[in-house]
Amino acid sequence: MYTVDRERLQELMTRETEVFVRENPRSLEIYERAQDSLLAGVPMNWMQRWPGGYPIYVTEASGAHFTDADGHDFIDLCLGDTGAMTGHSPPAAAAAIAAQAANGITTMLPTEDSVPVGEEMKRRFGLPYWQFTLTATDANRFMIRLARQISGRPKVLVFNGCYHGSVDESIARLEDGQVVHKRGSVGPPVHPSLTTRVVEWNDVDALRRELEHGDVACVLAEPALTNCGIVLPEPGYHDALRQITRETGTILIIDETHTLCCGPGGYTAEHHLEPDAITMGKPIGSGVPSGAYGVSKDLAQRINDNTDVVDADVGGVGGTLAGNALSIAAIRATLENVLTEDAFTHMIAMAERLVAGVQETIDRRNLPWHVTRLGCRAEYLFQPNRPRTGAEALVTEDQDLDAFIHLYMMNRGILMTPFHNMVLMCPDTSEADVDKHNEVFEDATTELFQGSS
Repeated sequence: MYTVDRERLQELMTRETEVFVRENPRSLEIYERAQDSLLAGVPMNWMQRWPGGYPIYVTEASGAHFTDADGHDFIDLCLGDTGAMTGHSPPAAAAAIAAQAANGITTMLPTEDSVPVGEEMKRRFGLPYWQFTLTATDANRFMIRLARQISGRPKVLVFNGCYHGSVDESIARLEDGQVVHKRGSVGPPVHPSLTTRVVEWNDVDALRRELEHGDVACVLAEPALTNCGIVLPEPGYHDALRQITRETGTILIIDETHTLCCGPGGYTAEHHLEPDAITMGKPIGSGVPSGAYGVSKDLAQRINDNTDVVDADVGGVGGTLAGNALSIAAIRATLENVLTEDAFTHMIAMAERLVAGVQETIDRRNLPWHVTRLGCRAEYLFQPNRPRTGAEALVTEDQDLDAFIHLYMMNRGILMTPFHNMVLMCPDTSEADVDKHNEVFEDATTELFQGSS
């Protein structure tokens, strides 16, 4: 079984960085100009996190491809870290967005589009009542507030290695059994142990122990961890999660933002989950800022019984632009015409094709790596065994190897998410796109392990 020669890795990284700088002079020029007006030279902090020393600047994006300022065509397997899972500017959504933009973007009043959107969300996800936000972070934040209000309990339980956007309560991790800040946590308002309980994914005993304290308003859970490498639930884990939350009177919120990749109704519909609430964002508006939360009939009644409409604009749930006409029009077009059953059938098939190619390379070279698929999403981790917890996924994180793979791919016209080794399919991803990725992955391993035995 091969191990990575760190000197060889550094040599290749130096070479690839030189190639990147040589081939992307226009992006460098824009980036240098941006230093005078943009904090860190980018519109948002995480746009710095690309190998090569600076980001490439996009000039045009369509379907599964985009073009950068230096004229390079890229196969996009990052897809806005799920925000463009629909592909870039799908025609049906783009037409609906343009039409609505010409007829009013936001009014603080509902449009008729919101009714069929609510009906479709109800059909897909099984929960009867929905409201809309601008992001999944907002949807999670609002549901946490509502859960605290109706339960009278102060805390939230999340899972080690989870991702729920910029929700304060979720920027926490376990260290030696204690709840502490996640690495890189920026200006936390309070210590996370005051607001949050954290347990390892798939650990039923720890889940029960923490919920039996009786102070947890809600469990906020991705149905599979996605931001520390894909960590799937073990058989029976979701049944235990649902049973224990019911026994302890804890509201169960399933965050489908990333796991919508599993099908039109996300992981919830594909695996027949029964949450009290669902949150999501990113792809449902084809790139227009959008989010949503849905609740069960019982939860809706409890929320209504505790809602004072007079204070609805200042209570911490909602926002002036939430549910605006443009977002709702984008969501309707996306659900009706883009993220369809046929689209998911194709997207999942493309993910299966990619995983098969990557696995073939791993097996042939006897690499101590593995690849995991979740719907139309796939990810390879540089460790031999699939992790069952967030801690197991994070302990073997290899930032140097990640950066090399990402930069090697980028220099050959393939974009992966910069945060981990995630690739995502959209309705326009082709067999040729997938095969190109698999060829480049094979080439990267050939160079990386040249002369190894």
